[in-house]
Order: sequence, then structure tokens, then C-alpha cells
Amino acid sequence: MALSLTGLDASSLLLELPWEVPLEHWPPEQLVPLPRGISRHTVRFVRVKGRVYAVKEVGRHSAEREYRLLRALEPLDVPCVEAVGIVDGRQSPTGEPLETALVTRHLQFSLPYRALFSQKLRPDTAVRLLDALSLLLVRLHSEGFYWGDCSLSNTLFRRDASEFAAYLVDAETGELHAGRLSNGQRGHDLHVAHGNLIGELMDLQAGGLLDEDLDPFETGDQVLARYGSLWSELTAPEDVGSGDRHRIAARVRRLNELGFDVEELTVVTDGSGTTVRIAPKVVDAGHHSRRLLHLTGLDAEENQARRLLNDLDAYRVRNSAEADEQIGAHDWLSSVFTPVVDAVPRELRGKLEPAQVFHEVLEHRWYLSEQAGSDVGLEHAVRSYVADILPGKPDEAAVLGATVRSRETPEGGS
Repeated sequence: MALSLTGLDASSLLLELPWEVPLEHWPPEQLVPLPRGISRHTVRFVRVKGRVYAVKEVGRHSAEREYRLLRALEPLDVPCVEAVGIVDGRQSPTGEPLETALVTRHLQFSLPYRALFSQKLRPDTAVRLLDALSLLLVRLHSEGFYWGDCSLSNTLFRRDASEFAAYLVDAETGELHAGRLSNGQRGHDLHVAHGNLIGELMDLQAGGLLDEDLDPFETGDQVLARYGSLWSELTAPEDVGSGDRHRIAARVRRLNELGFDVEELTVVTDGSGTTVRIAPKVVDAGHHSRRLLHLTGLDAEENQARRLLNDLDAYRVRNSAEADEQIGAHDWLSSVFTPVVDAVPRELRGKLEPAQVFHEVLEHRWYLSEQAGSDVGLEHAVRSYVADILPGKPDEAAVLGATVRSRETPEGGS
């Protein structure tokens, strides 16, 4: 049977990979030593011309199904890995059939949960990690995606300012429906997620990687409670008294802070005109990320974008409040953001992505200013951060020898 390609360009350099060899026997010089999550399939990371890809051996039907789902999720702007293609019809030199391979892009600066917990996360940091998973599940459900196997193992995490952003990695068991899921579908997905999370946390506990203050069962319950709060904020109608119309704006602001845009509000007054029922129509996520991209061309996670926009807006107030917003954003980019990023030595640029570096520099400036009793200035904060803080950070690019770039289209792993 001839090698069959789906999605991959026939001229792709990926064709040079040893598809006639089972993944577990691929030569070490072909591989990239990235941390991998637990998977029931064989997964390997390979580097081709500075880009890193994840290759997963899986049955033909599962590979085709997962590829279609990931491609369908892409235009919905759901945080997930990017499907590159399928390689089928693989055979060994002796004619033995080999499993179909699914190829995805590696998500740069991301880590599986075990790599994060191996750093002995503090309880509040672990909770933020799990909050990110709750938000991911809400976003998936709001787009009509039933995961079927929500777990930490099937998720990758990236730092997002002081929070985390979660990305779906394994969509093998998923289903994409038109519109939001029914309560029964959501309930079943949550039941599976609850069991998976408790099991994974117990496994971390047995390995001494879970803080003793975190109980697996209580933590699993808290994740479901967090999901319930987020889902209610996103979907529940709200009765507002005639004197509390400011609550409408507050509701929209809370949704924006969660990363969701509100296209319209359904407003229904009762017969007496004393109360208003509002129901937000939330169309997609990424309110701050899109504004930052529009103004500056920087592609960042939602919380990173919020922090950068706050600094940009403050800069405009100080320097160019009367100028066009685009002009002010260009001034900020060239005068503030770019000099901070360029101050990072080349050998340290694999530590964190540029938007995260800028956020942490701002945090460091605040800390130093508190100690000094006055503003120490951005230049001093940058020098101090690069000298004293950044060298001790783990190398989250985790791509040895690959070029570290500003965040582009998300690259994923399986």
C-alpha cells in the first residue's frame, strides 16, 4: 500500500521522516527531548527546519476523526493544538503494516501538567492551573464541543500573566455539535472530567508531587464548582431593577475579563417596567487578545493582552492621549515594549515568550518600587529582572536549538 497523505503538502519536509519505522524506534537524532504527558499512544516530537511537530501513532479511524475535529475547532478560535496532517499506508521495509500517524504542531512554551507539578506548585498556583482547565471546558461547551475525556493528561498549559491558559491536546473522543450542548451532554462530560481529575491528582499525591494541603477529592469538587460559576456567568439570565442598570455594564465587564465578547444583550422588561431581564449573547472569546493584535500586531494570551493593554493605555494618557489610538499604540510598541524584549540576551530568550517577559518586568518594577518607596523606572526594572530573575526561570521554550519566535499561530502537540 502506498504512503497516503492527508493535509500534508506533497513537498513537505515532513516526508523526509522515517515513516517506515515504528515511532518507538525513531533515531534519537530525529527527536526533540520535550516533556510528554501520559498517553495511551506512542508520541514523539520531531524538529524540521526549526519547527517542532508532535507525531502520534493511532488507528486510522481515530486519526481521521481527530484530524477533522481539530480542523473544525480551528475557525472557532478554541484553544487547541493545530492539526497538520495524517500519514497512512505506512509499511516497514519487510511489508509489515504500521499504524497511522497524526501530525500536529507543538505548542511553543507549553508544558504538560506533570512537568508543572514536578516543580512543586504552591496550592494557589495549582488552583489557577485547574481554573484554566475549567475555563477551557466552558469555552468548548459553549461552542458545542463534547470532549468525552477531559483530563489534565489531555491538556497543555501555557503561562498567561499571573494565570495559566489551557489548550486541548487530545480530541480523539470528542464530538462537535451545532450550538451549545444540552445539560445532559455537559453533565456527562463533567462527570468524566471529575473522575479523571481526581485520579490524576491521586497519582500526583502518590508520587509526592501534590502539596499536602490539596485534597484530590475536594480539589476535583472545586473544579466542578468553578465550572458551574463560569457557565452561569456566561449563560444565566439576570433580573435587574430599574435603579440598578449599572449592573448590565458590570455583567459585560465581567464577561470581558473572562475573555468573552458580548455581541448583544437580550433585554426584556416586565409589565410594570420595574425590572429588566438581561441575557448576554456571547459569540466568542479573546476580547483583549484581539484588541492587542489589532493595535500592535502582538499575538498574546488573554491575561497577557489585558496587562499589555493596560500599560499601553496608561502610556497614551501620559504621552499621546489626543493622538489616534493606532498612532499611540505604535509609539508604545516602539518606545516601550520592543526595548524591553530586546534587552533579553539571546541565550535567555527561550525562557519565556515576549509577552510574558513584559508582564513579569512590570510586576518586578512594582515590587522594586514598593521596596524603594518610589518608582524605580522601567529601565532599572528591566536590568534587574534580566540579571536577577530571568536566569532562574525554567526554559519553557524547551526546544533545544530551535529558533524562539514571538507567538504566532498556536503550535500543538498530541
